[in-house]
Amino acid sequence: MSPQIPSLLKKALLVTALLSAGQAYAADSVGIVVYNAQHESLTKSWVEGFTEETGIPVTLRNGDDTEMGNQLVQEGAESPADVFLTENSPAMVLVDNAGLFAPVDAATLEQVDNAYRPAHGKWVGIAARATVFVYNPSKLAEADLPKSIMDLAEPNWKGRWAASPGGADFQAIVAAILEQKGEAATLQWLKAMKNNFTAYRGNSSVLKAVNAGQIDSGVIYHYYAFIDQAKTGENSKNTALHYFKNKDPGAFVSISGGGVLDSSKHKEQAQAFLKYITGKDGQAVLKNGKSFEYAVGKNAESNPKLMPLQQLDAPKVDASKLDSKKAVELMTQAGLL
Repeated sequence: MSPQIPSLLKKALLVTALLSAGQAYAADSVGIVVYNAQHESLTKSWVEGFTEETGIPVTLRNGDDTEMGNQLVQEGAESPADVFLTENSPAMVLVDNAGLFAPVDAATLEQVDNAYRPAHGKWVGIAARATVFVYNPSKLAEADLPKSIMDLAEPNWKGRWAASPGGADFQAIVAAILEQKGEAATLQWLKAMKNNFTAYRGNSSVLKAVNAGQIDSGVIYHYYAFIDQAKTGENSKNTALHYFKNKDPGAFVSISGGGVLDSSKHKEQAQAFLKYITGKDGQAVLKNGKSFEYAVGKNAESNPKLMPLQQLDAPKVDASKLDSKKAVELMTQAGLL
């Protein structure tokens, strides 16, 4: 036997062990670790396309916006993460304010419309979701729908709408109201909300309750209904979506963000991952897949079933200023958390 064979076998076994280790391989070699707060199925599609194109392996650590954002802040420069992906931008702001992001490559920033990324370039939009008012037409006539999300504070809406205040989704909406209306008006609205609404855990639960006629309406993100309709429709067949438009706080479009950690030991690969997600192939996943989130890349098309982003008439909100901490403080003060 050639003396080189045992050596080759050892190398093969080492490679196999590294590939099996997954997380260790990603952290210690050319792969990257992604702290993922986006939907797992969507990010998995991005990862598969990226790895197929580049050969760079990716390890995912999944959690929610608040959990992963706080973990990164606690870990600081010692974090094993190379990339952070979120569902909503307040978690990006939390990590950004802690000074933990490296600047995103200019070529990547250029792929995304200015409206869907902060001007400072420390992170970038990767997808978006629209705030909607879901209602049961057998309970609410179209003529009786609220003109503004702020109308839900009125006494006539008592017991007639639902939300999931404990989730990062609704907290992002509150952060947008705070940015637009200020602290006093937001607190007043939240106190009225406490009296008027019914709490559910998760947007899917809100959708199901409205569909079942347990509650007249609710505030959720758009894609929950579209995802259900693409399946059986059993939890949305008795619902309709109302878009506030008119630059109302209830027309807020929440940006899902992506950023490279300044402490990353694999910045080149991490930057390549963000470039892929925001590029043609990555954004095509949003159009052709089943996430029903909006594409934010320049000239990128969203799923044709969605109302076009431009028609939402969303308010201009600086995503880098959304204050999730203050939003949570006000929600706690109002007795919602």
